[in-house]
Amino acid sequence: MSQQGPILVVSTARRPSFAATLDLARLFPVVETEWADAVRAVEQVQPAAVLADTSDTDEAGLAELAARVAARQPYLPLISVDPQLPHPDNVIPFFHTQGGSDRLVARLRAALRVRSLHATVMRRLVPATPMALSHIDPARDATVLLIGRGGAYPTLSVALGERTGVVGALSIEAAAKHLNVRDIDGIVLGEGFSPRVIDAFLTVLTEDARFRSLPVILTAVDLAPAYDLPNLEVVSDATAQVVATALPLIRQHAFEAHLSRTLKAIDADGLIDARTGLLTRDAFERDFASAIYQTQQRGGGLSVARFAFDPEHPRAQFDGARIISRLMRQMDFGVAQEDGSVVVVFAETDLKTAHTIARRLSSVMRHTSHGQRDARSEPAVTVATLLPNDSAKSLRSRLQEEAHRAAS
Repeated sequence: MSQQGPILVVSTARRPSFAATLDLARLFPVVETEWADAVRAVEQVQPAAVLADTSDTDEAGLAELAARVAARQPYLPLISVDPQLPHPDNVIPFFHTQGGSDRLVARLRAALRVRSLHATVMRRLVPATPMALSHIDPARDATVLLIGRGGAYPTLSVALGERTGVVGALSIEAAAKHLNVRDIDGIVLGEGFSPRVIDAFLTVLTEDARFRSLPVILTAVDLAPAYDLPNLEVVSDATAQVVATALPLIRQHAFEAHLSRTLKAIDADGLIDARTGLLTRDAFERDFASAIYQTQQRGGGLSVARFAFDPEHPRAQFDGARIISRLMRQMDFGVAQEDGSVVVVFAETDLKTAHTIARRLSSVMRHTSHGQRDARSEPAVTVATLLPNDSAKSLRSRLQEEAHRAAS
């Protein structure tokens, strides 16, 4: 990956030790500035990333720098090295005490890849549409996998659930299943597991390119983070510190995932909804009518399933749509509806098989919680199949009738 600009290092009068790390990693050029000139330097230098030594600054100075960095386009990573004070949401923490220089360079490179992806999306998006990290709300757009079975698990679940979607797993085996079927934006690994089990889990994450960039937060585990995981942090089991460390990394990953889906939508000529990965509503109606016509002309089966979520918790529909877009077969297609439901068309599928597929999809959605009310995302499911004289309108009407009967 080619570097996109200078690396700006912000510190007090003395040169921080991590600046030498950037030199050894051949991340040139590196421009150094003091805190008094940091905001002006962001405008003049136009850096690709900012690394800040926050040990000798105040909260107001960091907030001012973070606000100026957040206004830059494309995404400008701001990494706080060994933070000692509360930091804004767009500041990514890095703790030197947990492994040192190589991890800092790896984290910086991972953040620069997000910047590069953002620049690509901005270049290809027509018409130009504002898209920034600030548009990503973790409570709406991100999901964290919480693994643990100790006394701190309920507290962490509540604290994380107030800020983002949470998927719980009481075992490593359950966590592995969630990783394979869901879009996860970060992992918090709590107590209840031996160092050997944790080491095996982290090794698997390291060896799988799908998970290597995931934020991973370990709590109160005496393990040296000698893993190829750039966003790995080991923190104390204090809930506030876990959340403060995890959320900026989770938000950055959710932004990266959104950018990737946006690129897929661009490649599909705007027929895919970048937020859910399903079709846009207009594209779905066209494909639905075409699928019915072709099925009636050529024979075969076609079934439709409706997944109805709690309308008071729109996050549940979003998670369900993302799960469906990831797990449904290539020949199937779906859409998120304005009424809070998701409709999926199963091509070449009879009613019995459609029920089986719908139950499997629904079962995956069962364990996601949302916010303080702990609302679940398990939907009410209704299924209908195409009859000889059906049109798109009549099949949809019958699906709605089935849903009303099931609800009453």
